[in-house]
Amino acid sequence: MQQHFSLAECDVVGFDLDHTLCRYHLPQSARLIYDSFAHYLVTEKGYDEDLLTLAPDSLDFCCKGLVLDIEEGNFLKLAEDGTVLRASHGTKSMTIEEVLEIYGRKEWKHFNTVSGMVSRTAKYYLYDNYFDLPGALLCARVVDSLDQHDGQKKYDFWKDMVAAIQHNYKISAFKEDCGMYFPEVKNHPDKYLQRCPESVKKWLKQLKNAGKILLLITSSHSDYCRLLCEHVLGNDFEEYFDILITNALKPGFFSHTPNQRPFRTLENDEEQEALLSLEKPGWYSQGNAIQLYDLLKKMTGKLDPKVVYFGDSMHSDIFPAHHYSNWETVFILEELLGDKGIVPAKAESEPLEKKGKYEGDQLKVPYFVSKQWGSFFMDRLPGLENAEETLVHTWSCKCISTYSTIAIPSLEAIADLPLDYRFTRFSSNSSATAGYYPSPPRALLPNEDSVTTK
Repeated sequence: MQQHFSLAECDVVGFDLDHTLCRYHLPQSARLIYDSFAHYLVTEKGYDEDLLTLAPDSLDFCCKGLVLDIEEGNFLKLAEDGTVLRASHGTKSMTIEEVLEIYGRKEWKHFNTVSGMVSRTAKYYLYDNYFDLPGALLCARVVDSLDQHDGQKKYDFWKDMVAAIQHNYKISAFKEDCGMYFPEVKNHPDKYLQRCPESVKKWLKQLKNAGKILLLITSSHSDYCRLLCEHVLGNDFEEYFDILITNALKPGFFSHTPNQRPFRTLENDEEQEALLSLEKPGWYSQGNAIQLYDLLKKMTGKLDPKVVYFGDSMHSDIFPAHHYSNWETVFILEELLGDKGIVPAKAESEPLEKKGKYEGDQLKVPYFVSKQWGSFFMDRLPGLENAEETLVHTWSCKCISTYSTIAIPSLEAIADLPLDYRFTRFSSNSSATAGYYPSPPRALLPNEDSVTTK
């Protein structure tokens, strides 16, 4: 495989919406998501009212890449070989001794399925995006609460958590003003949504003018998608894209066959009958990557059009687009900003009144680097029997270099580059930091004492 990647070589450029094209004000959206789930558990399922109050620094618990061992009530941070680097029971961090006693220095029992990106299981849950993360804190606090009141050893709260998620995010919730989440974002979009920087809008137009086919593929339903896009891109947002696919139900969009997941047309945001094939550009619901690719062949006149897809979820975007569709993938990883603790130089040089909210919020984000969980990319593995500790990559970090073409902190980070800019891609024969742009996370650089330990 060649060492470089360039957008100029791609025929089709696809985007996820949430946390990719549409960036959120993370502190505000995290609190809203937490409250919406907690309110449901307390009012509908009878959980402790203490869950409704949140200490200001408690969102520090949220860290992408955590896995909840549901039956045990334990959260785990995994090394690339599947061993447990850190763990907590509920919100309480386990000691090194406790981690070794419970999990030993061997591959975690479910690592084989979690590393195969198998998500639907009653045994564990993987937290890998900002929509999920506040739920991790809530689950941890539920475990604390159950321990306090019931002294439980095995936990059975997960079905209630799933019900809370479904109640707030179900397809009809936006239309029905059901739950807390959608009504609040509808009423106060500016509080939660960052407007798309002009540089990114200009870049999207530049891609289109260069003859690229632009796709939007989101698991959000069409009514919420419209609200987001009008707010962040403007009322003419449909002009940016050739094909819009909502309610895509990723990762199934990439892994399912046309029979399992046909495309549907929309009328007034209601899904219509299934289509046998995808014949022309437009706005569709559900669907599958196989029939989409057939249409892309027709539109480009190429047997093997080259597609790149931008997304923020390893599980829903990057892994399936790479694994099932063999697309190039660009991983949007906001942790690349937090790991440095810097605002991009361009933002610093502009007077304050010119800065969009976009730049101003970058340092106030609550969980780029969690004090409790340490670096997203690396951690120290304690030595056994007086041996020295070693630095190891996390499983999350390994996934990035395995399934992404490149990783960037935001679309804005590359919007001013020429389309034929040659990015160094991740590959097995280049360094572990090769695919990060504009620069690798500090934790991965040699001789850096930047991996926090407790």
